[in-house]
Amino acid sequence: MGILDGKTILVTGVLTDQSIAFHVARFAQEQGAKVILTSFGRTMSLTKRSATRLPAEAPVIELDVTNVEHLDALADRVREHASELHGVLHSIGFAPEAALGGNFLNTSWEDVATAVHVSAYSLKALAVAAKPLMPAGSAIVGLDFDATIAWPKYDWMGVAKAAFESTSRYLARDLGPSGIRVNLIAAGPIRTMAAKSIPGFDDFENVWATRAPLTWDLDDPQPAARACVALLSDWFPATTGEIIHVDGGVHSQGA
Repeated sequence: MGILDGKTILVTGVLTDQSIAFHVARFAQEQGAKVILTSFGRTMSLTKRSATRLPAEAPVIELDVTNVEHLDALADRVREHASELHGVLHSIGFAPEAALGGNFLNTSWEDVATAVHVSAYSLKALAVAAKPLMPAGSAIVGLDFDATIAWPKYDWMGVAKAAFESTSRYLARDLGPSGIRVNLIAAGPIRTMAAKSIPGFDDFENVWATRAPLTWDLDDPQPAARACVALLSDWFPATTGEIIHVDGGVHSQGA
């Protein structure tokens, strides 16, 4: 028996097989879950290709978390494949180029609003859209990057991540009475397709190369993915509103 036997898990954010989300989907299947992926637009073909590389090919449904019509249709699209959702992985983040790279003081509200909408508000939007399908004991897990400090060149994405972390706590409060847990995994940097688009990503590499007590492999998404699967399982039945760091211990060390 796997720790996700009999469960259906919705996984967002799968682009390539390098992504943390892909490995969450893979481990979830290996632990007995049925997995449904989401994607939209030009990334749909990438997600469908990655779906064929899982132990069992997963269906891919259309979902843009900033599109109200897509959110309203989510439950019906999931019901084409499963009657319930026992877990949801939020692995979504985006900031326009002008909101990153050391341009903090000059970024327009329009670009900031996009970053906050896609990277923070979407957690609430996805949770509300999935809630009708989620019985008591279900779990929502989001992928985070530690927002307690200002990182070089991360700029408004760092602000969006701080909003993301706060959103998870309020969701934990409001979904708790329905028996739904909401937690985040604050992962160290991984060389994913999304990470490579962040200006100054090399700065993160240098931090983790010198400060991780357990060391850190930027090419290995599996530690973070395993932690996500654990939180999606029944092994954390009384944990919600939590941020668990899977970063080799960097968060615990001084400068």
